[in-house]
Amino acid sequence: MAATPSNLLTEIGSISFPVTIANLPGGRYNGGMQEYAGEAVVLRREPHGEQDSRVSLFTKRYGKLTAKAKSARKITSKLSPHLEPGLVTDIRLVEKNDMLVTDALKREKLALPPSTLFSLDRVLAEAVPEEELWSMIRNGDFSWRAALGELGWDPREAACAVCAASPEAFHAGRQEFFCSSCAMKMKVGDLIVLG
Repeated sequence: MAATPSNLLTEIGSISFPVTIANLPGGRYNGGMQEYAGEAVVLRREPHGEQDSRVSLFTKRYGKLTAKAKSARKITSKLSPHLEPGLVTDIRLVEKNDMLVTDALKREKLALPPSTLFSLDRVLAEAVPEEELWSMIRNGDFSWRAALGELGWDPREAACAVCAASPEAFHAGRQEFFCSSCAMKMKVGDLIVLG
């Protein structure tokens, strides 16, 4: 079965529950549909079918959410210019069978590079609020050392997984830290440089 927001499972300790707006704090029930409206940072956007897009959004209240933007790849799309990675957007999501972007209005462009947004999309769990991380991003004082510390991977308490030296990079897929010399032996796209 394909993973959709209505059948994804989020694990907290040993408890699992389906990720839907209805079971998130502040989700609103609207005649068979749940609705969310608020500010979001667009982390990633990728094609989904011939005319649709799938977007990863980071919100203050809900954390990372993934939604479908219908017809966002059409040249006449009203959503397309507001769903580019790096934009802070006022967004409205509705969920009935799938989570859909129904409205979006860009507010500003963040100064974060696309590689940082892509890596954030990889390390953030679906539907887990991260208010401190949200504040770092919105206030312009984002750093990977502080962000990974907030997410539970504190570089100050870590050592290189190979040689136990001071960490300079983090591998998101393996969830391990590496020193600069051990990190040089790995593919660049898999690593987050702590800097």
